[in-house]
Amino acid sequence: MDNDEKQLVQWLADMNEDDALALARRMLTEDGKDPLRVLELCRMAMDEVGKRFEAGEYFLPELVLAGEMLENVGAIAKPLLTEGGAAAARHGRVLVGTVAGDLHDIGKNIVSFMLDINGYEVRDIGVDVPAARFIEEVRSFQPDIVALSGFLTLAFDSMKETIQALDAAGLRSSAKIMVGGGQIDETVRAYTGADAYGVNAVDAVKLCHRWMGVQA
Repeated sequence: MDNDEKQLVQWLADMNEDDALALARRMLTEDGKDPLRVLELCRMAMDEVGKRFEAGEYFLPELVLAGEMLENVGAIAKPLLTEGGAAAARHGRVLVGTVAGDLHDIGKNIVSFMLDINGYEVRDIGVDVPAARFIEEVRSFQPDIVALSGFLTLAFDSMKETIQALDAAGLRSSAKIMVGGGQIDETVRAYTGADAYGVNAVDAVKLCHRWMGVQA
């Protein structure tokens, strides 16, 4: 990383919003920095924010601010990606939501954003979403892929219940289902009944590409 890149990651992680946004804007609009690289730097900063949250150094207000900073950087970067044709094609539809009982949305927002700029039509239905709402949205949106997000361990049961509800409604075979969040691994994937899990937004994009037959 060059000095600007290191500085951006540090300022974002330290919640230095004004300086971070000014630097991101200069890197994107004046320096010609690759928008995907800037978004990757944002992901690195969000990883650090997550670690500080888990360590008890950061709390909910910091998570909210981190999400707002990410959205602001994304608002600058996304049009530059679209201009370059990165989002011209739509490979498939992805329904994204944080399951019932969980209000975390930073990871979900990053996944939604990355899928969008990589050519997917994304419907993000927010946080604390009950199984019945997922059923309604699958019926109306008819997604190719359903992405269930959750940060808390209690989300595992909600994910399992949501997938069972989709199965009971006769919709389980209509879409691939991925799960993702802070503590999800293969054991949790098997417990929930999902088709796969993603460690981060890059993983989510790779999974969608694989399922939709898209060459990365």
